[in-house]
Amino acid sequence: MKRNIVIAVVTAAALVGGGTATALAVSGDDDDASTPVTRTDDDRDDRDDRDDRSDRSDDDGDRAAAPGDVTAADAIAAALKHTPGTAVSAELDDGSWEIDVLGKGDTWHSVRVDPGTGKVLGSSKDDEDDAAEVRAALKGTSVTAEEAAKAAAAKGTVVSVDLDDDGDDRGWEAETRASGGDEQDWSVGLTTASVTADRDGD
Repeated sequence: MKRNIVIAVVTAAALVGGGTATALAVSGDDDDASTPVTRTDDDRDDRDDRDDRSDRSDDDGDRAAAPGDVTAADAIAAALKHTPGTAVSAELDDGSWEIDVLGKGDTWHSVRVDPGTGKVLGSSKDDEDDAAEVRAALKGTSVTAEEAAKAAAAKGTVVSVDLDDDGDDRGWEAETRASGGDEQDWSVGLTTASVTADRDGD
């Protein structure tokens, strides 16, 4: 005689790797073998996965904010290849290198370069009124912004280089960051590329 009743319902809660496993055994007819059905809800693993992805995103953000593999000199070279002219400054800002390039006449270009790949991310054009002053400051000089960045790199990782065109102390101003995070300002000569500590930056 067949009986169509539930022989056994077993519910077991076990902690498996932080999750909950529920086993349910149901039998229909006497002749049928019970078939266990197991469902695993591992919420902790899901949270761990999300945390791992978040950690990786944070790491990527930190890398984007750091100088990366592309040096200031490399970024300047990439910017000038994309936009010919005279590089006047380079700064690591908002996760990318930003290079100011003086083009023809009074035209300025701001070129952004990826610090990890050296790829030009974009550029914009502006007309400024200080082009004549910059050209006058650079007249008769032999050290470019790229060369100044290379010279300052001997003191640490260069995070910015900029032309100081004021008064008699004209030269390139460079800022470096040491491995411990300490920053230092330097002056780089416009004709000799000599690097000296910037007393005004102390």
